[in-house]
Amino acid sequence: MKTLKTFALAATASLALTACGADSGGGTRDSIRAVGSSTVYPFAKSVAETFTRSNPDFNSPLIESTGTGGGVKLFCAGLGADTPDMVNASRRMKASEFDTCTQNGVADIIELQVGLDGIAFASAQGGIDMNLTPEIVYRAIAKNPYGEEQTARTWSDVDPSLPALPILVYGPPSTSGTRDALKELVLIPGCEGNAEMQALEESDEDAFDRTCTELRSDGAYVDQGEQDNLIVQKIQSNENAVGVFGYSYLEENADKVQGLTMNGVEPTYDNIASFAYPGARPLFVYVKKAHLEAIPGLKEYLLQWTKMWERGGPLAKIGLVASPDDEMARNLTAATQYTTITRATLEGKAEEGAGEVAGESAAS
Repeated sequence: MKTLKTFALAATASLALTACGADSGGGTRDSIRAVGSSTVYPFAKSVAETFTRSNPDFNSPLIESTGTGGGVKLFCAGLGADTPDMVNASRRMKASEFDTCTQNGVADIIELQVGLDGIAFASAQGGIDMNLTPEIVYRAIAKNPYGEEQTARTWSDVDPSLPALPILVYGPPSTSGTRDALKELVLIPGCEGNAEMQALEESDEDAFDRTCTELRSDGAYVDQGEQDNLIVQKIQSNENAVGVFGYSYLEENADKVQGLTMNGVEPTYDNIASFAYPGARPLFVYVKKAHLEAIPGLKEYLLQWTKMWERGGPLAKIGLVASPDDEMARNLTAATQYTTITRATLEGKAEEGAGEVAGESAAS
């Protein structure tokens, strides 16, 4: 049996982790456990597989696709072997989530922006083809567009220039970071161009959020769970259906599906890297600093990410878009010097001293 390992809990208490063999039920664990985003999942799995080949003395990491929201909840539940070491996220951690982490003793969190992705709208090869805009998407799938009853049944009901085909969109569930990014990058911009919605945002932010982000439940928008590959399969089998998923799934299935333009811009690697495509977003990994010494291989796994995330690197080959050079440099520092974030970091405030890491410009 390996020796007990201990680490500090919120600088005032200690928590023992025993590395006597993996125990998914709680008490002991000697392998890395990561939860979170279905979009980050294939990249995390690729890093894990390379890590395992390069480090045969460590057990293979356990990577679970729980969705960003569900993953952050598990991550923030506390410290110890029965909680994840890492959470993969297709959006930045919210300040309110950071508060929950802190309340539960997860005080020191390392943030890595591992790259970029795009929320791609796609259809089957040879299927429905449209030039979408945030406004078109919002009006097509919102529960109550601009506060009115949803009456659109076909795309041409939304815009006469679009096909007179039924609106059918397969997309992510409410627990997914892809859904959060869909709201922030597409739905809200499509909604807030309306003068009445701008006024509502000033007078009643909650009502504005509901009106701009709640999706219809009459079958025009279909929640497909955390499996983006299932969305690919659904649109493959129906040439009139549209799917919403991470860009990596579009690239991975380029022989089966086609990307739909947004504001006339195609969802391509270069357009996402430059943020020309409206659905571009940063992807993150969050790590408990307190687990670095306790979980065998965790430091080495973080380092493995930095060896694979560059442009033209192994992760780019499966769809990850590399972060800009300055972001990549900041993240390398975070991954090797274990700098942590603060609540102010997540709020986008400039702050002196340790704790500021990647993602500031991309998340703004």
